[in-house]
Parts: sequence; C-alpha cells; structure tokens
Amino acid sequence: MAATPIAVVTGASSGIGAATARQLAGAGYRVVLTARRKDRIEALAAELTEAGHQATAYALDVTDRAAVDEFATAFRSLAVLVNNAGGALGADPVATGDPDDWRRMYETNVIGTLHVTQALLPALTASGDGTVVVVSSTAGHGTYEGGAGYVAAKHGEHVLAETLRLEIVGTPVRVIEVAPGMVRTEEFATTRFRGDTEKAAKVYAGVDAPLTADDVADTITWAVTRPSHVNIDLLVVRPRAQASNTKIHRTL
Repeated sequence: MAATPIAVVTGASSGIGAATARQLAGAGYRVVLTARRKDRIEALAAELTEAGHQATAYALDVTDRAAVDEFATAFRSLAVLVNNAGGALGADPVATGDPDDWRRMYETNVIGTLHVTQALLPALTASGDGTVVVVSSTAGHGTYEGGAGYVAAKHGEHVLAETLRLEIVGTPVRVIEVAPGMVRTEEFATTRFRGDTEKAAKVYAGVDAPLTADDVADTITWAVTRPSHVNIDLLVVRPRAQASNTKIHRTL
C-alpha cells in the first residue's frame, strides 16, 4: 500500500495558508502545518484530524535557518511544499518608508522561502514527484504607489521561483508560482496597517467580492493536483473587479 503523500504548508495559522492546508488535506495529503503561532496550527491540526484527515502541527519561524534545518530532518521524502509564509508591512512612499519594514518583509517573503525550499528540496527530489509552490502576489509582477517595500520583496520571491525552475529542470520536481491579487482575509491588511482596522477596511471598500482565502487555496490545490508532467509555471488570480494592481472597480 502506497504511503500517503505529505504536504508542508508554511504560514498555515490563518488566511491562505490555513485554507490551503484544509483543501490539501481534503485532496488526500497528510498535511504538516507550520507557523510561529503554535496554538493556531495545533487547533487546525485537531480540526482536520477530527474530520478524518491526517495533520500535524509544527511551530516554525521560517526566518530561523537553524530551526528550519532541524524541521527538515523529519523528512526523507516529501510530495509538496507550499511556501505561503510572508506578508506586508506599511504602505509608505519610498521617500519615507521604514527600512526595518522593508528588511522584515524581505526576510519573511524571500529569505524565509529560500530557507525552507533549500532545506526540503532533497526530500522533494527523493520523492520522485515533488512540487514546490511559491505563493507570491500580483505585487511581484507590477508596482503601485505606497507598495515599494512589499513589491520589492514579492518581485524577489517571483525571481526565486523562476530561477529555481530553470536550475532544477530535468529533476522530478515542479515549481509552481501562484500570484493572487486582492484577497480579503482576516489579517493581511490589518497586519499591514499595524492593527488599524479602519485603514484595512478601506482597502476593500466598494469592491464587489474580493477573492477569499478559499479561492486562492482552491487554485493552489488545482495546480498541485495536475498530472505530474504538467507544470503550472505561473498562475495569476484576481477578483473580477480588479483589472490590475491599480485598476479596481469600486461602487461607493
């Protein structure tokens, strides 16, 4: 009897990461949930286990290379890695942006993705049919005012995925990039504006049906479950009301 394929999801404590873990579990994967907030991922693992799925929680900060390397020792073979951990901080112009915000965004979005991908790539290769997913953003493909720090980080993450695909071609590992546009989750905008819920609400004001975390998770799961010879290099997904990063239809 074949072993259940394992999928690691980073940033699984909320939003897209949690939704992706739920959907991959439903698709038959044993999911390993990682995030810094241990209580959140343990609760999700319990929820999935009670629903009849296989799930394990592992508290992890992807910016801590020693911790990531220790985590990776648990895997001799791995089917899927979903690099979802990341996020945005601030919306200041370049002239006044906080370098610490830029540094933190680069560390989580780019270096964190690098740490986990490097550490788990041997196990993904050993599986004979591995998949690396990088959850980037439409910010990685076009800029907008007030977003330079986040845009720079997401461009870095996009280039990481694109370059890795070139470098490992011929190995049994796919590299998929999913770039969501406007997604309304419980934390993304609130975190970006440091808990200012009024500012966070304005991001989505008048927008008819922004994407949900489940919409993006569905896209990720679809890409991962294509036949192994099919590689979805880049999938950009936006709500119908958003034509670009700067062109959004609002009814106000």
